[in-house]
Amino acid sequence: MEEGMEWMQQVFSVCQMEMLAKANEKTERFGLVLSQEEMEALLEQRKEILKREERIEFGEGILPKLVYTFCDSGYLSQQDYADTLGRLQEIFYQFKNEMQDRVTDEELLDFMREQFDEVCFGDLDYLESTCLEAFARKVRAGYYGK
Repeated sequence: MEEGMEWMQQVFSVCQMEMLAKANEKTERFGLVLSQEEMEALLEQRKEILKREERIEFGEGILPKLVYTFCDSGYLSQQDYADTLGRLQEIFYQFKNEMQDRVTDEELLDFMREQFDEVCFGDLDYLESTCLEAFARKVRAGYYGK
């Protein structure tokens, strides 16, 4: 990696850590807090997913939005909070590609949250393999909406 790119990545990581630490202030009232190590692992996972999915991301990234979107779900617990966020992050990027970026981040997040709580009852496998797969097919076919 070029020196300039490495420096930019470090600055981005520091900003992301600060955003996640700030998010902890909101999520702790729901009994959910990410440790420093969990935040670092999620950000490292993010880099790997973006590379694998051949995506580039600018701005704050999706992880803080995932935290805020899902933090008050009754299907999250402290024991699996970081793992669930990691999996949601992976699912999000996968389906942004599957839907060929035809939906906004907010639309995809809203759909994911609605399905996670109301249809999947917290089952990430069902969310990914059934709900989002069907939605992606509809979006690729030209359907817009839920």
